[in-house]
Amino acid sequence: MLQHRPHTTVVLAMSADGKIADFRRSPARFGSRVDKAHLEKQIAASDAVLFGAGTLGAYGTTLTVTDPTLVQLRAQGGKPPQPVHIVTTHSANLNPEINFFKQPVRRWLLTTTAGALSWKGRLQTLPSTLETGAKDCSPEFEQILVFETSTREIDISAALKHLATLHITRLVVLGGGELVASLLGLDLIDELWLTVCPLILGGNTAPTPVDGKGFLPNLAPKLQLLEVHTVEQEVFLHYRLQRPAD
Repeated sequence: MLQHRPHTTVVLAMSADGKIADFRRSPARFGSRVDKAHLEKQIAASDAVLFGAGTLGAYGTTLTVTDPTLVQLRAQGGKPPQPVHIVTTHSANLNPEINFFKQPVRRWLLTTTAGALSWKGRLQTLPSTLETGAKDCSPEFEQILVFETSTREIDISAALKHLATLHITRLVVLGGGELVASLLGLDLIDELWLTVCPLILGGNTAPTPVDGKGFLPNLAPKLQLLEVHTVEQEVFLHYRLQRPAD
């Protein structure tokens, strides 16, 4: 682990012009079966997957490990059939009726104090106090993790360090672009897998793998290309983040 946090890998599919969804932010289903199998393999190799509320809202579900070989490999490694699936959201304004909450996975919520109170408030069971870093639960989430900065934003750096204490050593990030941008800005990403799919989506409001304010060239994160694979019309790019020690 780096900096006492999980080894963190971003896995995303994008169009040839670098969009991870169309301008309506519809579910991105333009990847092939090969790309889906690639994503499942990365998820199977992880202890937990992390994604934002926007990503969850677009799909309504998360991708589970269904390949019997991958399930067996997890069992051989002493891991449960599925990694933990962690939703991160400031407000916790989630629809409890979506299929995600019926899937056979362990679900955790990473949010702020206000988000935790809002989510728990649906059940009319507001706690009187909820300290930063406290763990709580609800019928939908096995754990509610609260980590926030002095400005009441999610303290993602502290959260990842906490995940390491829960024996989560490998974390896969599934988007969206705002989450990836915040992780990059804090130097919390180690690797990226980007699948380039053969279509052009366009749109100046369509999300990209890294949204947010962006980086100036002299401060931009630098990458080292590790692998390139082409399968039919898709290109699979594997990068690692370069750091000053490199």
